[in-house]
Amino acid sequence: MKKTLSVVVVFAVVGVLGAAAVLRGQDEPLDPRIAAYDKGPAKIDVSKYPAEMQSNYKVFQTKCSKCHTVARAINCEFALGDEWERYVKRMMNKAGTFISPAEGKQIYDFAVYDSKTRKKALYDRKLKEAGK
Repeated sequence: MKKTLSVVVVFAVVGVLGAAAVLRGQDEPLDPRIAAYDKGPAKIDVSKYPAEMQSNYKVFQTKCSKCHTVARAINCEFALGDEWERYVKRMMNKAGTFISPAEGKQIYDFAVYDSKTRKKALYDRKLKEAGK
């Protein structure tokens, strides 16, 4: 009985947070444990990116926002290909079959391109530190 009650309480709290998010006009609840990682803008202007990267950004936005804010992903400190590869694979494993291998490749390709473009200073610094 205690276990059932605990599960009901957890679902009730999640429901309240979700309802509060809808009332605030946000896509997801404001959870302070997650919000701490959401540094910077929630969107990127990709209008000058190649068409393929613009398309990949849509996949990135759609898939990544299912579990956390897009701001968390676009403002993180990952820049190099190996960092993004580990992270995307980790997210694919966490999300189960929600992110297909083809979508994972699109997300990876976008993240690496964006790092070389928008995060160029960070990318160059990490590349230098890695001796590449």
